[in-house]
Amino acid sequence: VQLQASGGGLVQAGASLRLSCAVSGRTIYTMGWFRQAPGKEREFVGGINADGGRTRYADSVKGRFTIARDNAKNTVQLQMRSLKPDDTAVYYCVAGVFLRTDPGAYTYWGQGTLVTVSS
Repeated sequence: VQLQASGGGLVQAGASLRLSCAVSGRTIYTMGWFRQAPGKEREFVGGINADGGRTRYADSVKGRFTIARDNAKNTVQLQMRSLKPDDTAVYYCVAGVFLRTDPGAYTYWGQGTLVTVSS
């Protein structure tokens, strides 16, 4: 399984941005996004189960971020709205079996895409 994340960039606070993750190989996995800001630990952002019927979000992004998947196109998206400077981080697309918040639950990781939110 290979994951290719894209869509990062520099935006102003309050703006929206959509990240995409292209999945190659076996695609019947729970998918998710983690992020890591400079000097901070990697943290769970959101996840979606294999059939898209269940999602889970970090409290810090609930109501602002939405995760969706298109299994026909083997893609996963993270729509981010009302971005804040605290959202600045490298965002990683991940794949695993269970919809959990710990990084160890995810076997496959993409290369990361940088999101920078200016104030």
